Amino acid sequence: MSIAFLLTTLIVVATPGTGVVYTLSAGLSQGRRASVAAAFGCTLGTVPHAAATLLGLAATLHTNAVAFQVLKYLGVAYLLYMAWATLRDRQSVAVPEGSGPRSSGRVISSAVLINLLNPKLTMFFVAFLPQFVAADDPRALPRMAVLSGVFMLATFMVFAGYGAFAAAVRDQVIARPKVLAWIRRLFAGSFVGLSLKLALVNP
Repeated sequence: MSIAFLLTTLIVVATPGTGVVYTLSAGLSQGRRASVAAAFGCTLGTVPHAAATLLGLAATLHTNAVAFQVLKYLGVAYLLYMAWATLRDRQSVAVPEGSGPRSSGRVISSAVLINLLNPKLTMFFVAFLPQFVAADDPRALPRMAVLSGVFMLATFMVFAGYGAFAAAVRDQVIARPKVLAWIRRLFAGSFVGLSLKLALVNP
């Protein structure tokens, strides 16, 4: 386990993306518990990508333009849906006191779907992890599995940190309706921007 791998992983995970935006939204709307659920769901969403890499399926997806484009545009469509839902639902970012929160299951399932439909994660596992495993290493597969596990642990910890921060300022935000409106627009705009960025990704 090299320092270079750990540092690179932290940089990649901490860089704001769809998972970070969703986790922040969950923390602001429902508090710490929902933010942890969102972080957990986003982490679960990386498991299929890691498994595909270990099984060699990611390389096939990476070279199969049709499969890649299908997955990519499903991800784009879902991000645009998230943007529309955020703008339409005034409780999607800020839940007034006394209202019923979304269940942890719903928060987790949405988070899983966000990362599951993100082909950039598959590209990341294909291009990033192999750099830290020697081609002639007889234990290459177990080593890749360990590195994938470390990446997922870092994802959960960093995202949970983002969510905890959002939950900590939740009360101050809820007390300011105008701030809530702008935050809702910011999140919606972020989802649109991320969908456009994803649409430009090539295999």
